[in-house]
Amino acid sequence: MYLTGLSLSHFRSHRRATLVLDGRPVALWGANGAGKTNVLEAVSLLSPGRGLRRAGPEDLARRPRPIGWKVSAVLRAGAAIHEIESMAEAGQPRALRIDAKAAPQAALARICRILWLVPSMDRLWIEAPEGRRRFLDRLTLSFAPHHGESVLAYEKAMRERNRLLKDMVRDATWYAALETQMAEQGALIQSARSAALARIAAAQGAGTTAFPAADLALTGPEDAGEPQGAAGLAEALARGRARDMAAGRTLTGPHRADLAATYAARGVPAAQCSTGEQKALLISVILANARALAEDLGAPPILLLDEVAAHLDAARRAALYDEICALGAQAFLTGTGAELFDTLGARAQGFEVTETGGLSALRERPLG
Repeated sequence: MYLTGLSLSHFRSHRRATLVLDGRPVALWGANGAGKTNVLEAVSLLSPGRGLRRAGPEDLARRPRPIGWKVSAVLRAGAAIHEIESMAEAGQPRALRIDAKAAPQAALARICRILWLVPSMDRLWIEAPEGRRRFLDRLTLSFAPHHGESVLAYEKAMRERNRLLKDMVRDATWYAALETQMAEQGALIQSARSAALARIAAAQGAGTTAFPAADLALTGPEDAGEPQGAAGLAEALARGRARDMAAGRTLTGPHRADLAATYAARGVPAAQCSTGEQKALLISVILANARALAEDLGAPPILLLDEVAAHLDAARRAALYDEICALGAQAFLTGTGAELFDTLGARAQGFEVTETGGLSALRERPLG
């Protein structure tokens, strides 16, 4: 599973850019602000959702003339080759075409798996639960393409229920259908998340890696955890209507879950680890996710690792590159200088990214 071609048109700082790729890891280097991360963001739009920066379509267009943007790619997935176009005209929502046919975003998860690690995630273990839930759901989506549809259906029903709560509607018949849908989808969400964490745990236990293993666990807003299963969740929602009405929102369900992580070898919560340890734990989880997907699909996912060397010493950096190459993954890596990728050498393609007058340019250059 890798890209053989990537084209950007009026995307962020890139008026036009084309990369011809051969499946090896891709190293992009240049000064801060040159446009390296923009390339990774473009690749992230080949997966469901809003991409690694969670930007709206209007924010992705090149300024000062936001005339729309387009990301085109050729994906090889096993024996299949797909042409993908993700685009938005000025003032319009994002559109998707796969093999010249309009398609929903959910279709991307069925043909392409993309994982990413960006600097904003370095604080994942110490910030609000929302970011950890989003991280967990992307891990889960990589194993279960239907998971995104379950999350959307659950959130839609919850928004309707929250509106009833805020309007102080007390008639139980108004809640019944919504709570049934929330319970059904919520149970699917809980099951998929638990299965994903089990796959990550197995992959970390079976893998040989230079990065510390993280014990991951789901927790709820209460120490006893959330009700499990559709029946338990439906009962909890019905029982909690008075409390939820007082709060003006739904207080029970998978939208309240959190992801706990522990440095396994030391038994220390990730939030209490050093910055470097927290980064290493994140990398360990991403690599385990990639190994598990490679086992399931017969091919590793595409990896997007933005400024991944920021908190890694030379030895651990080299170990990361060795693991990526052993996995056979096409990883897009960024850094400020080519020397950060010296140990990759001919095992990777290299591109220097420069910026002049707000316009980015890419030039392929050998590494090492």
